[in-house]
Amino acid sequence: MSKIPPHIIDDIMQASRIEEVIGEFVSLKRAGSNLKGLSPFTDEKTASFVVSPAKQIFKCFSTGKGGTVVSFLMEKEHFSYPEALRWLADKYGVPIPADEPATAEQLAAISERESLYIINDFARDHFKQNLHNSEEGTAIALSYFEERGFRKDIIEKFQLGYCLNTGTDFTKASIAKGYKLDYLEKVGLVKSKDDRQFDFFRGRVMFPIHSVSGRVLGFGGRTLFTDKKIAKYFNSPESIIYNKSEILYGLHYSKGDIIKYDNCFLCEGYTDVISMYQAGIQNVVSSSGTSLTKDQIKLIRRYTQNITILYDGDPAGIKASFRGIDLILEEGMNVKVVLFPEGEDPDSFSKKSSTVELENYIKESTQDFISFKASILLKDSENDPIKRAELIREIVHSVSLIPDQITRTVYMQQISQQFEINEQVISNELIKLRKNVVVKQAPEADFQDISNSPDQQQNQYPEPQVQQDVSYYNEEQLIRIMVKYGTRTMQFDQIDENNQTNLSETNVIEFICHELITDEMVFSHPVYNKIHSLFLDGLSKNEFLSINFLKRLEDQEIVKFVSDIESNEHELSAKWLSNYNIITRSEGDRMSETVMNAIYSFKLSKVEQYINDIRIKMGKSDTMTDELLMDLLAEQMVYEKIKIIFSEKLGRTILR
Repeated sequence: MSKIPPHIIDDIMQASRIEEVIGEFVSLKRAGSNLKGLSPFTDEKTASFVVSPAKQIFKCFSTGKGGTVVSFLMEKEHFSYPEALRWLADKYGVPIPADEPATAEQLAAISERESLYIINDFARDHFKQNLHNSEEGTAIALSYFEERGFRKDIIEKFQLGYCLNTGTDFTKASIAKGYKLDYLEKVGLVKSKDDRQFDFFRGRVMFPIHSVSGRVLGFGGRTLFTDKKIAKYFNSPESIIYNKSEILYGLHYSKGDIIKYDNCFLCEGYTDVISMYQAGIQNVVSSSGTSLTKDQIKLIRRYTQNITILYDGDPAGIKASFRGIDLILEEGMNVKVVLFPEGEDPDSFSKKSSTVELENYIKESTQDFISFKASILLKDSENDPIKRAELIREIVHSVSLIPDQITRTVYMQQISQQFEINEQVISNELIKLRKNVVVKQAPEADFQDISNSPDQQQNQYPEPQVQQDVSYYNEEQLIRIMVKYGTRTMQFDQIDENNQTNLSETNVIEFICHELITDEMVFSHPVYNKIHSLFLDGLSKNEFLSINFLKRLEDQEIVKFVSDIESNEHELSAKWLSNYNIITRSEGDRMSETVMNAIYSFKLSKVEQYINDIRIKMGKSDTMTDELLMDLLAEQMVYEKIKIIFSEKLGRTILR
């Protein structure tokens, strides 16, 4: 990929709205001037993720991650810096100069993760080309999709395709393009046997599986042959970019409607999602034929607390999926169920129904998990009291998994009424089962009054680390002032050639850099040193770098540091002045004092560090000459005098 010109980067950053982008990954709610939501980086139940639309930054207080919209995409989607910019440019319609086709050498230089994404993109486009422009594709695959009732716009939207049945079509095309065979095998598109390569998905219609942001992570391939010896579906093998337990098919398309309707419909297969989407119900996802996992549930929880599972009429399949209901309850989410008529599934039912009919059926057929479990399991129990007791115990077990006590109590009352059993009996069983759940989740838990005390959610914020290094703190403070106030002007006293003191004015960055150069002092911390070097380079070109410039750099360590500075700013209410006539002064209101204190503190800590280094050297006096020892002692005395001067400037007393 060619380098994106700086002015194009500026255009991309100006056009991008961080709240819109992150809103595609996280359900955000207004909190004052900011937006809050659950962290997409951790499993948390208390919102600690903050987005500032005004500053165009985010901060995750549960992990410490933060930065700009580019930082977020790099962290969440594992984009490279150019990839994140190109994704934003595509979203916001910012044109980027066309790249030259990548050579084999350039592809080899790209990281493995990026290479796998590039190969999947190529495969998606190749399979789409086969579907629409090859004789075999149009005659067999496109006809299949049309027979299934898929409209052309839906086929295009979901990027459906076809792998030719020749056995080597994709393999030859991808190797000719310069892609590594090793990478082609890692994403599962090509297989090798006896020194020959062939297409893994040959003769199958292709369903690209996307990340939340729309990247192609893998594929599902359905055979069009009726031979029962051939597996109906193949999925891509797991790789560093594809983990099926953390992915939901269709979420890329449905996340907006999931947030809008505060509910997610969960079904089983690819065609279920596509048919429901085409029918007008678009807040739908699929577990892609695999058993529902905790990671998939947590993915849904970013957008809604409510899941409605859509079951077809297969009793065996329904019983096998009860574990999924329990997992949803265990995550503190609300779950409801819709059972389609026998012989029907979301795909077939939505094809024969209008949008209104489908919506009405779902609305009328939705039931809570207790009624659903009871209706399924009671069929087997009939009048057998032992089986009936087992059924009730199983339902109570599901309720015991719910973290919230009030919700558990409501369900307990419902079970008591529905099965005509004394509420205290249900309560005692629930307490016993709940203890087992808590033991499993936290062996060291205290069970005293567990039935009466409300559930306590642990604060997942990490304990702040105490920074013992004073020098580090002073470096941080000085570089923070340079970043935050660098372009401002400040006044200072300057002695002219006639020894007269005059009031002068300069830029904060220029003043601090001059002071450090004069005393030949540099930053020890790598990130601070890089920022300082950027400022020096800017001054050499007569440029004063702003905080917005630093936030647009490729170096995400710098971006995070700068964003943290902005996210830690405290805005005082205007009511202090309007209601109480109290004027609050910030460090920005006393710029000269702020800058000078930071410089003297920085220099003092450096001098103390020099003195300490000298003392360490002198401690090894048995290995040095008397002359060298005396030189070190003289050097220490000089630094001690300088230390006194800086301490006096800061109003500190030196205790001996």
